[in-house]
Amino acid sequence: MNNIKLFEHKKIRTHWDESEQQWYFSVIDVVEILTASPRPRKYWNALKTKLAAEGSELSQKLGQLKMLAADGKMYLTDVADTETLLRIIQSIPSPKAEPFKQWLAKVGYERIQEINNPEQSLDRARENWQKLGRSEKWIQQRMTGQETRNNLTDYWKKSGIEKSDEFAFLTNIIHQEWSGISVRKHKE
Repeated sequence: MNNIKLFEHKKIRTHWDESEQQWYFSVIDVVEILTASPRPRKYWNALKTKLAAEGSELSQKLGQLKMLAADGKMYLTDVADTETLLRIIQSIPSPKAEPFKQWLAKVGYERIQEINNPEQSLDRARENWQKLGRSEKWIQQRMTGQETRNNLTDYWKKSGIEKSDEFAFLTNIIHQEWSGISVRKHKE
């Protein structure tokens, strides 16, 4: 599934990979927005070269997909998943990238705090659900449901289930019994 996302009224071409269950973003589109460069491809190629010279492994994490260009034709375009795209954004010296960089620093700091005190991650989850307008009852049910899920997967592990596709298969059966539809249909 291909899609267009807007950032500051500018288009970013995207692609949803159903099998991997993740988004891919056109790197050129993001570079163009953050740098306002009249030649974003040239800027991106220079940045890739610089990062490779510094020992960055970003280029190994990039892919290429055919995406619709402004001329109406499909061309191979460098794409990145969310994690890789955030790393690219960190490498771009731009005032437009600064809010992303500040957010990444904050999230990184919070994650380190949560590793040192795991209770903080539970508090932060509760706080984020409240910000999304979830009721206290919903939050409690969600947290209890997650604990039940953890107990179930621990039981499956003790019973010899090891592969992620086996967990997915069993989860899908339970989800289908509960809701009448598969996990994939539910996500759609």
